[in-house]
Amino acid sequence: MSIRETEALRDEQRFVSGLYHRLDRLRERAEAAVRDALRDAGSGRQARIERDIAVAEQSGLLAAYDAGEQGLCFGRLVFRDGRDHHIGRIGVREDDAERTPLVVDWRAEIARPFYLATGHTPMGLSRRRHLTTSGREVTALHDEILDLSDPTRSGHEGRDADEVLLAALDTARTGRMGDIVRTVQAEQDRVIRAPHQGVLVVEGGPGTGKTAVALHRAAYLLYAQRELLARRAVLVVGPNAAFLRYIGDVLPSLGETGVLLATPGELFPGVRATGADTPEAAEIKGRAAMAGVLAAYVRDQQTVPPTGAPLEVPHEDYGTLLIDRDTAEDARWDARGTGLPHNLARPRFATRIVDALTAQLADRLGADPYGGPNLLDASDIAQIGKEVAASDEVHAAIDELWPVLSPQRLVERFLEDPHGYLPDGEAEFLRREPGAPWTPADVPLLDEAAELLGEDDSAARAAAARERARRVAYAQGVLDVSYASRTYEFEDEESEVLAAHDVIDAERFAERHEEDDHRTAAERAAADRTWAFGHIIVDEAQELSAMAWRLLMRRVPTRSMTLVGDPAQTGDPAACGSWREILGPYVGDRYEHVTLGVNYRTPAEIMEVAAAVRRAEEPDFRPPRSVRSTGVAPWETVTDDLPGAVARAVAREARAEGRLAVIAPASHHPGLAAALPEAAHGPNPDLTRPVVLLDPRQAKGLEFDTVIVADPDGVRAAGPHGVNDLYVALTRATQRLGTVRLRPA
Repeated sequence: MSIRETEALRDEQRFVSGLYHRLDRLRERAEAAVRDALRDAGSGRQARIERDIAVAEQSGLLAAYDAGEQGLCFGRLVFRDGRDHHIGRIGVREDDAERTPLVVDWRAEIARPFYLATGHTPMGLSRRRHLTTSGREVTALHDEILDLSDPTRSGHEGRDADEVLLAALDTARTGRMGDIVRTVQAEQDRVIRAPHQGVLVVEGGPGTGKTAVALHRAAYLLYAQRELLARRAVLVVGPNAAFLRYIGDVLPSLGETGVLLATPGELFPGVRATGADTPEAAEIKGRAAMAGVLAAYVRDQQTVPPTGAPLEVPHEDYGTLLIDRDTAEDARWDARGTGLPHNLARPRFATRIVDALTAQLADRLGADPYGGPNLLDASDIAQIGKEVAASDEVHAAIDELWPVLSPQRLVERFLEDPHGYLPDGEAEFLRREPGAPWTPADVPLLDEAAELLGEDDSAARAAAARERARRVAYAQGVLDVSYASRTYEFEDEESEVLAAHDVIDAERFAERHEEDDHRTAAERAAADRTWAFGHIIVDEAQELSAMAWRLLMRRVPTRSMTLVGDPAQTGDPAACGSWREILGPYVGDRYEHVTLGVNYRTPAEIMEVAAAVRRAEEPDFRPPRSVRSTGVAPWETVTDDLPGAVARAVAREARAEGRLAVIAPASHHPGLAAALPEAAHGPNPDLTRPVVLLDPRQAKGLEFDTVIVADPDGVRAAGPHGVNDLYVALTRATQRLGTVRLRPA
């Protein structure tokens, strides 16, 4: 290293050390603010609110400061006009009157040249410097000179920006996705910062960074639209729980913790989808036509007595009342005419039935034996109506004709016997015993049922009103006691002594003892099925069924969405198949579609093997262009003993640095798990283990240093999209790929 290079490294180290010193002071200040808020808060409601707000704000700052601990500053921009800015994962300012920036947040507009500037379009830059750090130590510098007349060229200059990128790509995997904030490429940056109104579709093949781009886009939107999205929250939907754990550190590393991460099977509060469907059942449940099937099933719960066989309703005071078919049909017609969901229309139906039974009783009790007018006056009939409405037997009869239903009970009953609503063969695929665990494909059905049923919360609201009235009455009692116990001991003093009854009324006194909800927007959204998110990001979006899209579209009425995926990797039997089919029912063709065409993960040698699989069925298939070549060719073994051959290959390949995945059809997992006792496996494996056993669906969106695909022919034959599944399996490796093929019988 030259003297000039050494001095440049020392200068950057001094700057970074000072930056961390400032970060430590900011962290100490935030921690002290939290302690002070918790220690000094008063007992009143306003004091509690102020305390909770202060704690939430300072805790958010602490999360951002913690995010900056690793790789706080990673770049420097030197402009031709003399401006000089360091770039980092969060913004840090001096504690001076001008609030001078020490390091600029990567999401700020002034930081864009770090990602977009080129020699042809320098965007005003003289040079761009990449800082490599380990903890708080600067370990390397890499300069790109964009103004070749710059007299301060130091010798750090590389031929291009690829050195930093390739170094990051060659780093061993840890089982957790890292952020790419240091190495965001120009095509990725344009997607990350795209205007967030409407639907943006980001399509890209394996290794193009779709997931990383989506997560950095979430962080950017929270920065650019902080006020709106902090209030409405951002939802990130991923394909499975292991994937969400894999990406779980990315947003916190960027200083963002207020995002809800969920799988499609977790989007109905109170339900855990732990079961599994057959491919046939999942495909049927995912069809858009299931919305109409459930609507018909709900309507069939609104029954009427058979013709000539009225429903008998015993009444202890008035004998047997009758609800005939015409009466029930009139009430049903009237209730349906409201256009309200089933449970919300039920009170209208009940009112009509009660009125009909009241009239029936009035005719019976008030009939003039001589044929004159009814002997009961309006007050008598009103009293009869109250008694009818209070009858448990009448309520039981109304429940029989128009029951109150929950989404869970409705869908469970439907799945117990779907015959009559689907062709017999399809109904048999769906039919299951009561009490079976919910599956991910059930969750959109539950959400659809909730929409069809609605929730009659009138009883809950009435109970809440009664409870509030009780609290106010109690508070008034306390104030009355205070007034009665007032003292005149100081009545001759000049100063006036105020008591509680002098400064507050019962309503405000009761309010002070109400509980406040200070959960984050993401926490409240997770518990509220009707929550409207500010933005939704869907990863592996090509996998979702039509019914799942109905659920998601309800969660974002503004249609502010980012969808990332690759139709060539579609594996779910219920998947829609194309972006137009997915989005047409909701936004027509009013969506933006961009394509990422560069493969940063998969070496060219591996990508050629994977692409050949696709070309066998689609000769014109063009994979994304790999940016690197490792010189390591994929290998293949043919065997009669799959578990033994895989175990030997794992022992050999595991000597290399990083993580290894064995990807095989689920039918081979018992034998392979026995042969690989060190491997994590199962429905929710630990991806940080050195070796993990997955099926192709579990491997979606993940990456490993080494991948061994066991029985690739079995992968191809295992599902309706077997070629796509094999393509996914072959493109998970960042360094080495091997296949273990079974010898033909």
